[in-house]
Amino acid sequence: MDPRYTGEILKHLEKQNELLTEVHRSMSYELHKLQVEEEMLMRKFYELMAAHGLTKKSEESANVSDDGEAGNPTALLCLPGIDQQ
Repeated sequence: MDPRYTGEILKHLEKQNELLTEVHRSMSYELHKLQVEEEMLMRKFYELMAAHGLTKKSEESANVSDDGEAGNPTALLCLPGIDQQ
């Protein structure tokens, strides 16, 4: 590596570092927004399922506590299809 170009390489690497840091910050923000949206949609889905009487409540494995907070926002509810009932 030629020592004449180390200054230019350093500037280039610093610029790349700034750009990557900004991209990381932006992607982290977008990921957080999507996680919040997923939790909101899962809660609405649960409310819809409860309104149609399709949820099964059990004392030992309730996902929603008394204060309305979801215990596991990424949990999926698997229901038998019409042809399986």
